[in-house]
Amino acid sequence: MIIQTLPKNVVHLIAAGEVIDSIAAVVRELIENSLDAGATRITVSLWTEQWRVRVADNGTGMEVKNLQKAAFAHSTSKICSSDDLWKITSLGFRGEALHSLAAVAELEILSRCPGNSQGWRVIYNSQGQLRQIESAAIAPGTIVIVSNLFGKLPVRRQGLPPMAQQLRAVQTIIHQHALCHPRVSWQVEQNGRPWFNLCPGHTAQQILPQIIKQLKESDLQPLTVEVPIPDSATEQQQDKSTKGNLGNGLMELVLGLPDRCHRRRPDWVKVATNGRIVRSHELEQTMITALARTLPRDRYPICFLHLRICPSQIDWNRHPAKTEIYLHSVSYWQQQVAEAIEHALRITPANLPETIHSNRVKQLLKTSEARGGYTTSRSIQGIVATQEIIDKTDSKIDNKTDSKTDDIGLIQLRAMAQLHNMYIVAEHPTGIWLIEQHIAHERVLYEELCDRWQLVPLEPPIILQQLSPKQVEQLQRIGLEVDPFGEELWAVRNAPELLRERDDCAKALLELSLGGDLQTAQVATACRSAIRNGIPLSLSEMQQLLDQWKKTRNPRTCPHGRPIYLSLKESALSRFFRRHWVIGKSHGI
Repeated sequence: MIIQTLPKNVVHLIAAGEVIDSIAAVVRELIENSLDAGATRITVSLWTEQWRVRVADNGTGMEVKNLQKAAFAHSTSKICSSDDLWKITSLGFRGEALHSLAAVAELEILSRCPGNSQGWRVIYNSQGQLRQIESAAIAPGTIVIVSNLFGKLPVRRQGLPPMAQQLRAVQTIIHQHALCHPRVSWQVEQNGRPWFNLCPGHTAQQILPQIIKQLKESDLQPLTVEVPIPDSATEQQQDKSTKGNLGNGLMELVLGLPDRCHRRRPDWVKVATNGRIVRSHELEQTMITALARTLPRDRYPICFLHLRICPSQIDWNRHPAKTEIYLHSVSYWQQQVAEAIEHALRITPANLPETIHSNRVKQLLKTSEARGGYTTSRSIQGIVATQEIIDKTDSKIDNKTDSKTDDIGLIQLRAMAQLHNMYIVAEHPTGIWLIEQHIAHERVLYEELCDRWQLVPLEPPIILQQLSPKQVEQLQRIGLEVDPFGEELWAVRNAPELLRERDDCAKALLELSLGGDLQTAQVATACRSAIRNGIPLSLSEMQQLLDQWKKTRNPRTCPHGRPIYLSLKESALSRFFRRHWVIGKSHGI
């Protein structure tokens, strides 16, 4: 075995194989160049039978001297020295894409700078060198045409996935870049026919509903937070003039509200860093964990996180596709993400969208009409007071309320009545709210248990029968003291404080023994201890529960993921009852 230097043509083919491995990779590299050029409109055209890709943009374009060198090996305008690797602000920087495309396909580029009256057309050979150059009539921007992809390598073409799978990958790549660059307009064509379009927006909140068709913009909660960038992890890479002066990063979060939307798979838990979707298991798991007890069982959130941070915090030079990165101070960013999600889940005046009156309000009122009226609690005051809500107009929220309550936006919720001994009817400055008493109380108790998991002694101990070894181990895992007490008998000597005085404490302990972690035990304890539906409450008891519930960290859903409240805005009720009609018209005059 003799070590020898590989011929240049073999080196080029290996490099091309790392960067360009599919039609989707071609699209990825070309649209990233367009975005780096500041394009606000990108058109992607695919001809699958010809293995041809065309990407046109309205970016800054290239001068003729740059066009001549654009497809050379490792030629780039984005970095100059090794120091620049720690200051990457562009999507591409290695100078491999166009050269690799020339090696595996026929490459042609047309480009014109906005200030020039003339554009140029260049055709390259397989080494990335000029084969033909001529002037061309073209609008400002760049058009890159890749034809006969892998035509020189038929075995590689045959080994690619089916074309339908490759097209899905193309669609995914465009969707991901659209989320990271929401102000860009996208037009995608397939075999000369329109395939799909994406309209520009201000944030990813306007883009996600175009990608996930069942999603509505009102189902999403955006949040943008400035976050200080830690400099301890990058001191060795910073020179003395910049050390300790990294400034603030920007954390953009678009969260699907858990009481409105969720997924069967974690396919829409996405992380982006400085304009690119990346794989970050730590941050993705942080998002899933932060929302775990706001969603139904076996459901996953819709959550898009975009970190715009100092380039020195990222090492992009890890993977040819740049989807795997080294992110410094990961634990710090995990903490910031968890806090941001907690903040986004709070209910504030700004994120209280108007109820979709055409659906939820009509369904509620139809149900009431079918039953011939509401069955309220014995409080006549509550029934009379609810009439006042119909006559209220949208009013400003009282600024004199407690600052902590103002943070979560549940301001001036006043208990008015109880419906079917199940729902609390509450007056809000902008309308009426229905809160299910059991799951609201369950949320309160669950967060109290998370903050203070208190086990207290049982006197006398509770005796359980026929526990399996796994059940005994499970009780011990969550902190309970379990001792043998005879043949197939076990004595449980302590229990959660909420369960100690309950008549069904033994059944509750048996339920806790059936499996799950500490969090599962806390959910089960809260659910069993919460006020049951069907129990009548006085106005003072209802108000006390509302005051406790609106101070919780995640007031939207119970720990099992069920929505806790339904808000009916006065403006929605006004439209339903057609209160905008003039009196004469409503009487047929």
